[in-house]
Amino acid sequence: MPAPYPFGETVVRMRRGPSPGRDPRGQPIPGTVAELPVAGCVVVPRSESPAVGGAEQQARDTVIVGYTVYAPAGSDWRTTDQVRIRGEVCEITGEPGDWGRSPFTGTRGPMQFAADRVTG
Repeated sequence: MPAPYPFGETVVRMRRGPSPGRDPRGQPIPGTVAELPVAGCVVVPRSESPAVGGAEQQARDTVIVGYTVYAPAGSDWRTTDQVRIRGEVCEITGEPGDWGRSPFTGTRGPMQFAADRVTG
């Protein structure tokens, strides 16, 4: 079934606009953030397995580090965007991937990207 998924959820894309100038120290002033809600996304937890016997393991097998998002075909995502998923701000990690067109059905596949929680 092609996206948007009828029982998916809304993910908010947060994209910063161009810098309006520089501050008195010469540093760029951050541009304003434009938010765009994108409905019909599938959001699944992404886990990382700690090293066996490592200090991080401490009686657990996996650690959730973020999400994998499958967004509707043709939606626009960049590595410089942030996203709000379930009220949590995340950074897009790596290059978003376009699944392209299915050779079997001709329908467009989703856009896929990894989103890591912002900490600190």
